Parts: sequence; C-alpha cells; structure tokens
Amino acid sequence: MAINTPDEFFAHLSQWKDELLTLRKILLKTGLEETFKWGKPTYTSNGKNIVGISDFKSYCGLWFFQGALLADNAKVLINAQEGTKAMRSMRFASVKEIDEKLIKDYVAEAVANEAKGIKITADKNKPLIIPKELQDLLDTNPALKEKFEKLSKTNQRDFAEHIATAKQEKTKQARLEKVATLIAQGIGLHDKYK
Repeated sequence: MAINTPDEFFAHLSQWKDELLTLRKILLKTGLEETFKWGKPTYTSNGKNIVGISDFKSYCGLWFFQGALLADNAKVLINAQEGTKAMRSMRFASVKEIDEKLIKDYVAEAVANEAKGIKITADKNKPLIIPKELQDLLDTNPALKEKFEKLSKTNQRDFAEHIATAKQEKTKQARLEKVATLIAQGIGLHDKYK
C-alpha cells in the first residue's frame, strides 16, 4: 500500500512510533504547515520547507533543510548526508531525548531565517568535472547520456562528485549503478531531500 499522507505514515509505523508522534505533536504546535514530501512528513512555512521527520534503523529524527545556518548552540545538529551543504539532522533514540523547548527554538530560528530569505544555495559557477568512470558509462549509453545532459548543472555536479569521492573501486561501482538508475529516471542525487 502506498503511503501518501502524514496520517498514513504515522499509522503504519512499527518502529519509533512514540518518538515520531511526539515530534509531530511538537512541530504541529509551532504553526508550521504539515505536508507530505519524499515519503515523509514535512513541515513548511509559507510553502518553504523548514523541517522534516525521518525514521531509520538506529534512530529517528528531524531534518532541517537549511540547518547549516542555525546557531546550534546546543551542538545537536549533524550533517545530514555526504554532499549536502545545507541540511542538518537532529537525532533521537528515545522519547526521553526529545527536548520540546529546544526543538521549538531551532524551528523558530529556521522559520526566521527563511522569512529573511537567508539560505545556502548551490555554487552555480563551480566547474563540472566528470570522473572517467561516469564518462565511460555515459559514452557507452547514449540514452543515459542524453538524460544526464538534460539534468541541471547542480545535479550533474552532484553525480560527478558522488562518483569521484568514492575511495574504493567497489564503492565506486556501487555508486555508478545507483547513479545510472537515478539519471535514467531523471532524478537528482539529492532530490528526495529538497
């Protein structure tokens, strides 16, 4: 069954249910609008993404879309994923770790930053350097190359850097397979986080 709404997401939770319902209750008190994007509850202000809820095997948490701009005085934010500049996560392993006042303070700062138009954007002047492995893949697959060329320069750069930063050959090959699938679908590497 496809999950298409926050209510369906929370109804089908088997792990982290108490934690995620607690986070939802806190976020709904902040005045943010609850939406559903990328398969997860996402909270917006004036249509702009502020924070999302996520669940993983070993933790659950909040994703601040422009979290790198937050003061993070409590030192609780973690870089969300390799290659992301702006997104930061706040992670929890139990309800006891959830501090409502702290979350509300971070959300308020994120909303204020968004209202002021403060945000981290991609460096559009950064050169696109395609690693040999990705270039070989594109050269041997004209349809894939055409799809790659239709992607934004930022998405092309993300794919190139994702391949280039792999340290082991095995990792590089695994990333190439993932990249090929995403390119074929016209999806950027980090689209699910935007």
